[in-house]
Amino acid sequence: MTVAPAIAADITAELRQRIHGEVLGASDAAYDEARKIWNGMIDRRPAVIVRCLGVADIVEAVNFARDHQLALAVRGGSHSAAGLALCDDGLVIDLTRMRGARIDRSARTVQAQAGMLWADLDRETQVYGLATTGGTVSNTGVSGLTLGGGLGWLMGKHGFACDNVLAIDLVTADGDVITASETEHADLFWALRGGGGNFGVATSFAFRLHEVGPQVLGGMVIHPVSAAKSVLQFYRDFCADLPDEAEAYASILTAPDGAKVIALLLGYNGPLAEGERVLQPARQYGSAVADTVAPVAYVQRQRLIDDLGIHGIQRYWKSGFVEETSDDFIDLVVDRAASISSPMTAIGMFYVHGAAGRVDPRATAFGLRGNQWDFDIISQWTNPSEAAVHVQWTREFWKEVEPYASGVYVNHIAEDEPGRVTAAYGPNYERLVAVKTQYDPNNLFRLNHNIRPRAR
Repeated sequence: MTVAPAIAADITAELRQRIHGEVLGASDAAYDEARKIWNGMIDRRPAVIVRCLGVADIVEAVNFARDHQLALAVRGGSHSAAGLALCDDGLVIDLTRMRGARIDRSARTVQAQAGMLWADLDRETQVYGLATTGGTVSNTGVSGLTLGGGLGWLMGKHGFACDNVLAIDLVTADGDVITASETEHADLFWALRGGGGNFGVATSFAFRLHEVGPQVLGGMVIHPVSAAKSVLQFYRDFCADLPDEAEAYASILTAPDGAKVIALLLGYNGPLAEGERVLQPARQYGSAVADTVAPVAYVQRQRLIDDLGIHGIQRYWKSGFVEETSDDFIDLVVDRAASISSPMTAIGMFYVHGAAGRVDPRATAFGLRGNQWDFDIISQWTNPSEAAVHVQWTREFWKEVEPYASGVYVNHIAEDEPGRVTAAYGPNYERLVAVKTQYDPNNLFRLNHNIRPRAR
């Protein structure tokens, strides 16, 4: 429903009596800044934004939205390609003030609040030489990435982010505060590991940690785009024998000097000397124009491609899992790369393998396991008036890619393709519907890649 300005003002005033954190309405000076998110193409105007300081604030906000029949969105890192962190006319629960972590060094676990970015969490865990699988960029939110599965630089050796979750604290649609784990609310715990924000507001996560660093291998090997076909063919073959400790991604993008390039993004999570040996073929192949692979701090490698995802610019995204990168598929990618419509656009391939692929597809809601590539067309630009051109280019490219794709990473579903949600879960979808029906039968948490409850 549309909330009239006078009603919105009343809502804001009432919430200020109940919330200990900051409550922002449209007339507040901080409102416009508070509604800016990673995807600048999304421009929504909530009736009220609640910047929660703790679980009690979240409970109040959930109860208020439910009782007043307000649309409810949840903001963690706000890195969603679909802009799911905002809504028009409703209430936004903003978790960004909840960024604390408590580490148990001996048990190798961490309790992380849901408003943390991976850069925050990595910084804290690396004090102890520990880490868990985070995103491929450090400015992704811990909450959204983990609830959707969680691809990242450690996935070959330690699985996805969701595979390292031990427990999740959650505020349900009824305003109850519960903990989901293997021994408590086990079906819900299964669903939260890949099922997104469909089941409540996650307030904190308990993760298993691993010894990582203090230095790891990381960097890029960059070739001119004229070599893209041969580099991608080499990359495909190189990935076939990739050990769990190694990560190899590929991207066609525009370098700072304006030249199109193809880059191999390489990492190794183990002894440096062994990593040098494993990555050597990728560093020696062809006639690279640059090689930045070197021992670096783990947190530095986590920031390797942060600059490709500048906060707040316009972007439109299409993505899917590709099981085989055939010569025909590579020809298509190279051909389309020649007509990239914006120098900020990137075509990326993230190889999923090792521990992440060996988990039983039924063990977590994220069931798209096995060796495969997460293929992404990430169109980005700064001038809003150019949107139609870049969106059309992306859609036309994706239409040609789609026959090669099988399933999709739920965190990469675009705003205009809700019909792909079932493809993100395959045979796990019906079990997710049953859990949704149990914990959120009225679909309060629907502003997400929604799993609809069964009609009652």
